[in-house]
Amino acid sequence: MLNRKILHSKKAISPILATLLLVVIAVSAIIVTYAWMTTYIGNTTDQASVMPYKANVNFQSGSKITIDIGNSGTADTEIIGLYIGTSASNAASQTADKKMPIPLSAGEIASFTVSYKWTVGETYYFKVVTTAGQGALVFQEQAPQ
Repeated sequence: MLNRKILHSKKAISPILATLLLVVIAVSAIIVTYAWMTTYIGNTTDQASVMPYKANVNFQSGSKITIDIGNSGTADTEIIGLYIGTSASNAASQTADKKMPIPLSAGEIASFTVSYKWTVGETYYFKVVTTAGQGALVFQEQAPQ
């Protein structure tokens, strides 16, 4: 008889317990969303804080190129690699007159010279790699006539 009463009982959880359960679920969802957003915003901000740009390229005496690279971002970085070639696909690693890594502070310009035999009027492709993880600075420059 007792089993029949339990099986035919229409009662569910109390309204207080149901409300408490909904509050716990809502707070958990808010915490998960907050953690995801802070991770996403933190990574995006870190990457955008280093912004390298080509300041100047000067072809000198047939075998040297002086390159000025600036950083308009808010964080310091270092130049760890330099590639030059006659096309984007055949750019070869080059050694600068300064020992790598070359420091590149926020708001500053780093200048270095590379020994590279260039030809008058030829277009050269440059790739400058920094320690910041957002990719390399790629640009092209034509040698003077």
